[in-house]
Amino acid sequence: MTSESLQPAPSTDQAAAKRRATIRTIAIGVVAVVLNVLAYALLPPDLARRLGAFSYLGVFLVTLLANATTIVPTPYIPIVACMAAQSDNLPLVIVAGALGSALGESVAFFVGRTGRAIIEETRFYLWVHRQLQHPWRAFVVLFGLSAPPNPAFDVAGLAAGALDVPYWLFFTAVFLSRMIRIGIIAAAGIQFCAAG
Repeated sequence: MTSESLQPAPSTDQAAAKRRATIRTIAIGVVAVVLNVLAYALLPPDLARRLGAFSYLGVFLVTLLANATTIVPTPYIPIVACMAAQSDNLPLVIVAGALGSALGESVAFFVGRTGRAIIEETRFYLWVHRQLQHPWRAFVVLFGLSAPPNPAFDVAGLAAGALDVPYWLFFTAVFLSRMIRIGIIAAAGIQFCAAG
């Protein structure tokens, strides 16, 4: 008998599990997009005006709470966009939103740090795990995954915590990338949510 004949063929259960995981990931992305579009469409027209007095604190709290929910996408983008459109100081809104977002993402980081990872070891997780073992690559991967609205970033946050990536590196990468994200959201808010 050769060693090739001793290796089991990939089971149909494993293939089905991979398909389910892929479908689940795509479904989470679709749900996140749909929730954000619905939130934008269903926002009361005067919500941004009513929240305008709390724009800096409001943007901070909205992004903090939305990003603290691990795995479950929360539609905060339209709210932040319309609040930014009503603000007098856009740079402060961007910094407040990025700070709240980075602190919210820290939840996944600290869950990973406790060693109670709630994610299965997929190919993506293993790739992120390998990248986070090197400081410069860790920064680039965290920055790159954090900038776009990306539910897979929770996996990177969990892995960063589990691998004892320094918190300052995690926080800096997420904060800087979220400044870009919130800046784009604010620009979209000015374009689409500006009160006439």
